[in-house]
Amino acid sequence: MLIDLIENKEVDLFYVGNNGNFDHMVIRMLKLLKLKYPHIRFLIVLAYMPGKNNYLNYEYNLDTIYPDVLENTPPKYAIVKRNRWMIDKSDYVVTYVKCAIGGAARFKEFSEKKGKIVFNIADLD
Repeated sequence: MLIDLIENKEVDLFYVGNNGNFDHMVIRMLKLLKLKYPHIRFLIVLAYMPGKNNYLNYEYNLDTIYPDVLENTPPKYAIVKRNRWMIDKSDYVVTYVKCAIGGAARFKEFSEKKGKIVFNIADLD
């Protein structure tokens, strides 16, 4: 899926969250793909202001971004607002949604409503 986006859709910038197993899997995949496609970039979009214990940034030495729209957002809503920011900035959205409930399902549904091209990896199973 990611290779198709790089080779056939000319995608060279990826936004990735950092709050779940899917995000961490995508980060690992993009790091490997960067070896073959050195022109691609990916940014880890943080939902919370980074602190000293931000292991993801230190452990993997990744480029992160903290959107300005989150500065005054209550923590309870930060992930949803961050996800909407990523959707607004994207043409394509890659998800892994197996059931119609939960945060990932809402992310996928919102992406579709915004007219984004959504690739659900769970559909490939």
